[in-house]
Amino acid sequence: MGKFVLKTDSVNKIINIELEGTFSNEDGLKSIQAYQQTVNPITPSEYALQIDCRKLNVTAPDVVPLLEGCFVMFKADGFEKVSLTLENNPILKMQLARLGRKAGLENLEITSTVSA
Repeated sequence: MGKFVLKTDSVNKIINIELEGTFSNEDGLKSIQAYQQTVNPITPSEYALQIDCRKLNVTAPDVVPLLEGCFVMFKADGFEKVSLTLENNPILKMQLARLGRKAGLENLEITSTVSA
């Protein structure tokens, strides 16, 4: 089951999202609803979007279209910058980078961290 936490940092103009586990289509739809409720009251072009994917598993093929829709939504919302942080997971990094390119998300930055 996928879990998500959304937090708005109004002072620093950052939306933080933490993702964890394996998302089903249902989990994805719930996270999108929460995201839209978080983003509606702000002006996304004034904010950076920081997504913590360190505990996220590689997305199953049947959920990939939903994830791709998220990237398209991030682009449409016009965030100043979109940053993804991953553990050292080359497969997930390739998957997310490919989806970001496909969605035309030019301000996407993917950082891999190595846990000790």
